[in-house]
Amino acid sequence: MKKLFILLAVFLIGFNLSAQDLNVNKSKLKWTGKKVTGEHWGYVDLKGGALTLKNNKITSGTFTIDMNSLVCEDLESPEWNQKLVGHLKSDDFFSVDKFPVATLTIKESTSFKSGEAEVKADLTIKGITEEIMFKAKKVDNTFKASIIVDRTKYDVRYGSGKFFDNLGDNMIYDDFTLDVKIVTE
Repeated sequence: MKKLFILLAVFLIGFNLSAQDLNVNKSKLKWTGKKVTGEHWGYVDLKGGALTLKNNKITSGTFTIDMNSLVCEDLESPEWNQKLVGHLKSDDFFSVDKFPVATLTIKESTSFKSGEAEVKADLTIKGITEEIMFKAKKVDNTFKASIIVDRTKYDVRYGSGKFFDNLGDNMIYDDFTLDVKIVTE
Protein backbone atom coordinates (compact mmCIF):
# COMPACT_ATOMS: atom_id res chain seq x y z
CA MET A 1 0.00 0.00 0.00
CA LYS A 2 2.83 2.38 0.87
CA LYS A 3 4.52 1.71 -2.51
CA LEU A 4 1.24 2.43 -4.31
CA PHE A 5 0.91 5.75 -2.47
CA ILE A 6 4.51 6.71 -3.36
CA LEU A 7 3.96 5.80 -7.04
CA LEU A 8 0.72 7.80 -7.09
CA ALA A 9 2.45 10.81 -5.48
CA VAL A 10 5.34 10.67 -7.99
CA PHE A 11 2.85 10.44 -10.87
CA LEU A 12 0.83 13.42 -9.62
CA ILE A 13 3.94 15.54 -9.01
CA GLY A 14 5.25 14.66 -12.47
CA PHE A 15 1.89 15.50 -14.01
CA ASN A 16 1.81 18.92 -12.35
CA LEU A 17 5.35 19.75 -13.51
CA SER A 18 4.81 18.77 -17.13
CA ALA A 19 3.85 21.39 -19.67
CA GLN A 20 0.28 21.50 -20.85
CA ASP A 21 -0.27 22.78 -24.40
CA LEU A 22 -3.72 24.27 -24.91
CA ASN A 23 -5.30 25.16 -28.24
CA VAL A 24 -7.73 28.03 -28.55
CA ASN A 25 -11.22 26.68 -29.04
CA LYS A 26 -13.41 29.77 -28.86
CA SER A 27 -12.39 33.36 -28.44
CA LYS A 28 -13.78 36.83 -28.28
CA LEU A 29 -11.75 40.03 -28.64
CA LYS A 30 -13.79 43.15 -27.98
CA TRP A 31 -12.15 46.50 -28.74
CA THR A 32 -13.24 49.82 -27.28
CA GLY A 33 -11.89 53.16 -28.45
CA LYS A 34 -12.82 56.45 -26.79
CA LYS A 35 -12.91 60.04 -27.94
CA VAL A 36 -13.86 63.29 -26.23
CA THR A 37 -17.49 63.00 -27.36
CA GLY A 38 -18.05 59.27 -26.78
CA GLU A 39 -16.77 55.84 -27.71
CA HIS A 40 -17.03 53.07 -30.29
CA TRP A 41 -16.69 49.34 -29.83
CA GLY A 42 -16.71 46.13 -31.78
CA TYR A 43 -14.90 42.85 -32.30
CA VAL A 44 -11.87 41.43 -34.06
CA ASP A 45 -11.26 37.69 -34.61
CA LEU A 46 -8.36 35.43 -33.80
CA LYS A 47 -6.94 33.47 -36.72
CA GLY A 48 -5.33 31.07 -34.29
CA GLY A 49 -3.63 30.71 -30.96
CA ALA A 50 -2.20 28.43 -28.31
CA LEU A 51 -1.06 28.59 -24.68
CA THR A 52 1.42 26.53 -22.70
CA LEU A 53 0.91 26.12 -18.96
CA LYS A 54 3.49 24.70 -16.59
CA ASN A 55 3.56 24.80 -12.80
CA ASN A 56 0.38 26.91 -12.73
CA LYS A 57 1.97 29.60 -14.98
CA ILE A 58 1.54 30.60 -18.59
CA THR A 59 5.02 29.90 -19.94
CA SER A 60 4.30 30.82 -23.55
CA GLY A 61 1.52 31.59 -25.97
CA THR A 62 1.01 33.03 -29.41
CA PHE A 63 -2.14 34.58 -30.84
CA THR A 64 -2.69 35.85 -34.37
CA ILE A 65 -5.33 38.55 -34.73
CA ASP A 66 -7.14 38.92 -38.07
CA MET A 67 -7.27 42.69 -38.58
CA ASN A 68 -9.50 42.27 -41.67
CA SER A 69 -12.23 40.91 -39.39
CA LEU A 70 -12.53 44.21 -37.49
CA VAL A 71 -16.18 45.24 -37.07
CA CYS A 72 -18.01 47.99 -35.21
CA GLU A 73 -21.09 47.04 -33.20
CA ASP A 74 -22.29 50.33 -31.74
CA LEU A 75 -23.16 52.26 -34.92
CA GLU A 76 -26.58 51.23 -36.25
CA SER A 77 -26.42 53.31 -39.43
CA PRO A 78 -24.85 51.07 -42.10
CA GLU A 79 -23.34 54.15 -43.79
CA TRP A 80 -21.62 55.47 -40.63
CA ASN A 81 -20.62 51.98 -39.55
CA GLN A 82 -18.96 51.31 -42.90
CA LYS A 83 -17.19 54.71 -42.80
CA LEU A 84 -15.78 54.07 -39.31
CA VAL A 85 -14.60 50.53 -40.10
CA GLY A 86 -13.05 51.72 -43.36
CA HIS A 87 -11.28 54.53 -41.52
CA LEU A 88 -9.97 52.16 -38.81
CA LYS A 89 -8.62 49.83 -41.53
CA SER A 90 -7.02 52.73 -43.45
CA ASP A 91 -3.50 54.10 -43.11
CA ASP A 92 -4.85 56.69 -40.64
CA PHE A 93 -5.17 53.85 -38.13
CA PHE A 94 -4.19 50.18 -38.61
CA SER A 95 -3.12 49.98 -42.30
CA VAL A 96 -4.87 46.62 -42.64
CA ASP A 97 -3.97 46.23 -46.34
CA LYS A 98 -0.28 46.34 -45.41
CA PHE A 99 -0.58 44.66 -42.00
CA PRO A 100 -3.47 42.15 -42.11
CA VAL A 101 -2.50 40.51 -38.81
CA ALA A 102 -1.41 41.61 -35.37
CA THR A 103 0.20 39.19 -32.92
CA LEU A 104 0.39 38.75 -29.18
CA THR A 105 3.26 36.59 -27.93
CA ILE A 106 3.26 35.74 -24.23
CA LYS A 107 6.76 35.66 -22.75
CA GLU A 108 6.03 34.79 -19.12
CA SER A 109 3.60 35.09 -16.26
CA THR A 110 3.45 34.84 -12.52
CA SER A 111 1.74 31.81 -10.97
CA PHE A 112 -2.04 31.95 -10.85
CA LYS A 113 -3.15 32.90 -7.35
CA SER A 114 -6.88 32.98 -6.69
CA GLY A 115 -7.30 32.54 -10.44
CA GLU A 116 -5.26 35.61 -11.41
CA ALA A 117 -1.74 36.10 -12.83
CA GLU A 118 0.40 38.95 -14.19
CA VAL A 119 1.38 38.38 -17.82
CA LYS A 120 4.25 39.89 -19.82
CA ALA A 121 3.85 39.76 -23.60
CA ASP A 122 4.94 41.32 -26.88
CA LEU A 123 2.17 42.92 -28.94
CA THR A 124 2.88 43.58 -32.63
CA ILE A 125 0.66 46.00 -34.56
CA LYS A 126 1.63 47.48 -37.94
CA GLY A 127 4.94 45.62 -37.74
CA ILE A 128 5.89 47.41 -34.50
CA THR A 129 6.47 45.28 -31.39
CA GLU A 130 6.09 46.65 -27.86
CA GLU A 131 6.11 44.88 -24.52
CA ILE A 132 2.85 45.00 -22.56
CA MET A 133 1.74 43.80 -19.14
CA PHE A 134 -1.74 42.73 -18.10
CA LYS A 135 -3.65 40.60 -15.60
CA ALA A 136 -5.11 37.30 -16.77
CA LYS A 137 -7.97 35.59 -14.97
CA LYS A 138 -8.42 31.83 -15.27
CA VAL A 139 -11.52 29.79 -14.47
CA ASP A 140 -11.29 26.17 -15.59
CA ASN A 141 -10.39 26.32 -19.31
CA THR A 142 -11.36 29.99 -19.80
CA PHE A 143 -8.91 32.89 -19.69
CA LYS A 144 -9.98 36.54 -19.55
CA ALA A 145 -7.99 39.76 -19.70
CA SER A 146 -8.56 43.46 -20.19
CA ILE A 147 -5.56 44.85 -22.06
CA ILE A 148 -4.94 48.59 -22.33
CA VAL A 149 -3.03 49.47 -25.52
CA ASP A 150 -1.43 52.86 -26.26
CA ARG A 151 -2.05 53.06 -30.00
CA THR A 152 0.58 55.79 -30.52
CA LYS A 153 3.35 53.27 -29.72
CA TYR A 154 2.29 51.48 -32.93
CA ASP A 155 2.33 54.58 -35.15
CA VAL A 156 -1.44 55.02 -34.91
CA ARG A 157 -1.50 58.79 -34.41
CA TYR A 158 -4.71 60.00 -36.06
CA GLY A 159 -6.56 62.43 -33.76
CA SER A 160 -4.00 62.04 -30.95
CA GLY A 161 -3.50 65.01 -28.64
CA LYS A 162 0.18 64.00 -28.32
CA PHE A 163 0.82 64.81 -31.98
CA PHE A 164 -1.82 67.32 -33.05
CA ASP A 165 -2.88 70.67 -31.56
CA ASN A 166 -6.33 72.25 -31.44
CA LEU A 167 -8.28 69.03 -31.93
CA GLY A 168 -11.00 70.08 -29.50
CA ASP A 169 -13.95 67.65 -29.66
CA ASN A 170 -12.20 65.69 -32.44
CA MET A 171 -9.47 64.34 -30.15
CA ILE A 172 -9.34 60.54 -29.87
CA TYR A 173 -7.80 59.10 -26.70
CA ASP A 174 -4.52 57.26 -27.22
CA ASP A 175 -5.45 54.18 -25.19
CA PHE A 176 -7.89 51.59 -26.44
CA THR A 177 -9.00 48.46 -24.61
CA LEU A 178 -9.04 44.84 -25.76
CA ASP A 179 -11.34 42.71 -23.60
CA VAL A 180 -10.23 39.15 -24.26
CA LYS A 181 -12.03 35.89 -23.57
CA ILE A 182 -10.19 32.72 -24.61
CA VAL A 183 -11.60 29.21 -24.21
CA THR A 184 -9.00 26.43 -24.54
CA GLU A 185 -9.23 22.72 -25.16
